[in-house]
Amino acid sequence: MASPIFFVVGESMEYRTIGCEASDEFIERKSRFIGYVKPVTTQEDAVTFINEIKSKHWDATHNVYAYVLRDGQVRRYSDDGEPQGTAGIPVLDVLLKENVTDCVVVATRYFGGTLLGAGGLVRAYSHTAKIALEAGGIVTMKLCKVLQCTCDYNFYGRLNSLVPEMGGAITDSDFAENVTVTFDMPVDIVPQFEAKLVDMSFGKFHSEEITEKYKIL
Repeated sequence: MASPIFFVVGESMEYRTIGCEASDEFIERKSRFIGYVKPVTTQEDAVTFINEIKSKHWDATHNVYAYVLRDGQVRRYSDDGEPQGTAGIPVLDVLLKENVTDCVVVATRYFGGTLLGAGGLVRAYSHTAKIALEAGGIVTMKLCKVLQCTCDYNFYGRLNSLVPEMGGAITDSDFAENVTVTFDMPVDIVPQFEAKLVDMSFGKFHSEEITEKYKIL
């Protein structure tokens, strides 16, 4: 088993990850390769998923894995008995080349009786990781501010149109004496949005920041 690898990665306004848990498989010279992928945010979640696949495929020849996390800037892999450098690193390399994070890939192999050689193993495990990522779908998570704006009913229609026009997404509208709209807006768009909101309302309405979060937009 290879030693863990750790890297320092800076905070970004967006990152790429996997949309959903998924799997795919193929046969290479009678060996069966199954690629599993899952979005995770902690090492505990990654290890739990790895152990689930190992339990499911307890009779497999190898259960190779690699995962990358934003929290703690962790990147870790295991060859699980394959020759060093032919399994875990190729899987990790695919994650790095696709620039995805907060995800784990497990590549399960049932040996078919024919040796693939070092180059063949690298290609097979790389392909296993690639088809797993394709099955899960790569999505971009954008850092957004959760904003709120309270306005009168006369301005509500314009606000309701302005938010999506600027790339945001409305998540809630509370209709009382006035209307309070809650919405997500990419952080890099917030200054332009606020300027346009103030301009359109002649300085009458402003947005208030509630929190920040990453989400698909």
